[in-house]
Amino acid sequence: MRNAVLPLIVLIAFTAFTGFSMAHAEQSLIQFGITLMSSLDTAQVVIDLYILAGLACIWMYQDTKARNKSLMSVMPYLAITVVFVSVGPLLYLVMRGITKQAQAGET
Repeated sequence: MRNAVLPLIVLIAFTAFTGFSMAHAEQSLIQFGITLMSSLDTAQVVIDLYILAGLACIWMYQDTKARNKSLMSVMPYLAITVVFVSVGPLLYLVMRGITKQAQAGET
């Protein structure tokens, strides 16, 4: 669990902030994305964010493969990453830390 503490704190804080933001938003998530992509400067930030998300997906896939887990076990994290970007890798890190701790306890 020690490996999961920092990602868990960040996950809880960011997810709460995201939920709060979405609850008080004046437009849908899709409309917001379209608005961001309509301006060159904000489009650059969005594209940069999704490049990083793509790299995180590659890392999660390779890590899953290196730990001899099935591809299906990483699919939920990849799907969450596509929509909520940071939440997928953060959740993956939390679950990986918990799993690692549980496996260490078994041996």
